[in-house]
Amino acid sequence: MALADAILACLTERPMTGYELAKTFDASIGFFWKADHQQIYRELSKLRDRGHVQAREVVQSGKPNKLVYTLTPAGKAAFRHWGARPSVPPSIKDDLLVRLYALDHVDIEPLRADLMARLEHHRDRHDRHERLIAKHYPQGSAAPADLGKLLILKLGMRHEKTVAEWYEEAIGALSALSHRDNTVPHDENNGDAGG
Repeated sequence: MALADAILACLTERPMTGYELAKTFDASIGFFWKADHQQIYRELSKLRDRGHVQAREVVQSGKPNKLVYTLTPAGKAAFRHWGARPSVPPSIKDDLLVRLYALDHVDIEPLRADLMARLEHHRDRHDRHERLIAKHYPQGSAAPADLGKLLILKLGMRHEKTVAEWYEEAIGALSALSHRDNTVPHDENNGDAGG
């Protein structure tokens, strides 16, 4: 998937400014497709050049004018074409998992601290998904147009819960390992015994 496809997906909801698109990424689609504000603005320019979006200037008093982007028929067709292609399972690149792979060659305490920070991150994301479901879908169901969004939030919530549980397990295992490694075996050749 390209960033362009994610932007087109956002614009299927309604026309938006670049700022509104960036906020939409921060609050929803960004849970599963990351992009910073600069990337979004650059991609909007490319989409405009391809004829997939059009921009309408809105005059504002006391502020700079803003551009509101709308999908064009060509943009809708491009998105439909992209949507009909098979998806590719995502690959994982996670430096923390590489450190765990080589656990006997890294310091345990910094790794444990990193795991604890990740645990809090995933707990927070779980809670955020839960709040969004409660706010937007209090009955636990959605209109057909919003069903995909509800399903994504449910998947996100379950994913974050499972990942948080794994971090708890990993922290516990490293804590046990750390305590075991901190015990110094008794050496009969050293110490006070035998005077």
